[in-house]
Amino acid sequence: MAVALKMAEEAALDLVEVSPTAEPPVCRIMDYGKYRYELNKKQQEAKKKQSVIEIKEIKLRPKTEKHDLEFKIKNIRKFLEQNNKVKITLRFRGREIVYADTIGMDVLNKMGEALVDVAEILQSPKMEGRQMSMFVGPKKK
Repeated sequence: MAVALKMAEEAALDLVEVSPTAEPPVCRIMDYGKYRYELNKKQQEAKKKQSVIEIKEIKLRPKTEKHDLEFKIKNIRKFLEQNNKVKITLRFRGREIVYADTIGMDVLNKMGEALVDVAEILQSPKMEGRQMSMFVGPKKK
């Protein structure tokens, strides 16, 4: 070990322990600052190449008008083109909860049918407390 330290000092480099558990421990003479810099660069390159998929949420109510639904569908299409997943949430307030199985399912199924050309349904409509939600994602090519 002392010989290796002396060799590293003469070369004006660092002695880096590669495998401390090996018998004898494996060390390497190198410029540690340069090594860390290159590792950091590799991580940044990998980060650039990965794609981030976000989950966007569209909220509506059972009595949302037809034009407003079309507008929301247009926004969902835009999100899907950007390769994001979309959570469509239908909120029920007060006595509207009675219509969850009828009107609520109809609204979400209509939205699913309107998006069938650009989206696939990842999770069919299901109730979560006082709201019903459905997940759609971009269609795989």
